[in-house]
Amino acid sequence: MEKAKISVIQLFALMFIFELGTALVISYGTSAGKDAWLSILLAICGGVILSFVYFILFRQYSNLLLTGYMREIFGKYIGWIIGLLYCLTFLYICGRNVREFGDLLVSSTLSETPLLVINITLVLVMCYVIHLGVEVLGRTAEVFFVILLLLGATGNFFVLISGDVDFHQIRPFLEHGWKPIFTTAFPHLLIFPFGEMIAFTMLLPYLNRPQLAKRGWLAALISSGLILSWTILLNISILGLDVMKRSTFPMLTAVGKVNLFDFIERLDAIVVFTLLITVFFKASIYLYAAVIGIADLFKLKTYHQILFPIGTIVIFLSLTMASSFTEHEEEGLLDRYLLVVQLVIIPLLMLVVSIIRNRLKRN
Repeated sequence: MEKAKISVIQLFALMFIFELGTALVISYGTSAGKDAWLSILLAICGGVILSFVYFILFRQYSNLLLTGYMREIFGKYIGWIIGLLYCLTFLYICGRNVREFGDLLVSSTLSETPLLVINITLVLVMCYVIHLGVEVLGRTAEVFFVILLLLGATGNFFVLISGDVDFHQIRPFLEHGWKPIFTTAFPHLLIFPFGEMIAFTMLLPYLNRPQLAKRGWLAALISSGLILSWTILLNISILGLDVMKRSTFPMLTAVGKVNLFDFIERLDAIVVFTLLITVFFKASIYLYAAVIGIADLFKLKTYHQILFPIGTIVIFLSLTMASSFTEHEEEGLLDRYLLVVQLVIIPLLMLVVSIIRNRLKRN
């Protein structure tokens, strides 16, 4: 671990931006139909419960990273193997996020730019910030959190006064009952994006006031979840359910329809810049979690020596994991079932084992 500290405000900013990530732009939760926004609200409740599992584990091993207390709970060898699998998962999801950002830029604004150039540029900037340390990442998040709020407020204002919003398109509520809402929320929306916050178990030991971790964590999760729910509700109100399901990037399509007085238009630049901020921080946190986890597992003095080689692996993954964005999305659906094990089942098992071990020690 590096000798660094972040404040609870910085932690909140990192978590808030992380949760929004690519979820703001890509199409997800549509299997719940017009009630997709309601499914996200339900998933928030599951995310809060899951967060308590992560937090209880952190409180018991507050000076250790996730890879550290896995070895304490499961034993030296089994814990080491499971910890390495988590680090590889962090790298894989990081590569997915980089790929999604690259595909958005190529399809919207930089159609003549090779995907390789976009991905290399993003990963190099990520590596540079991570090289400077988690404190720099936290302070940068504070600044971009404000910028993100301004972009969001501006975009929502123009969309709402554009006349393209028809809230009747979200009716009737519960058109197909509660079943599709529950099956969409659990496990799909629980895993993406709320379960992904397990990556912050690699950052919590750097918090200067650990007693405030739970407050910052829950505030970020609930506020970002509400924004995601509102975004999907807005997309359905503008595009309608059928168009939203067919759209690769529904938020980009919705904002692109804004045309005020034949003067204010092409607001998709706001969406692209918003995604640049959210993906940069989300992918950076995943990359940082992976490199410090690997450094911890292999007992390296510093993570800096492996940062750029692992960044190269992320670039390779982002380019080779799928031949098209459609294939990329299909693979993501399959991955979520595997992530249920890593983000839900294993943490619950860790909590049960740690509780049993603590009681045995007391007796």
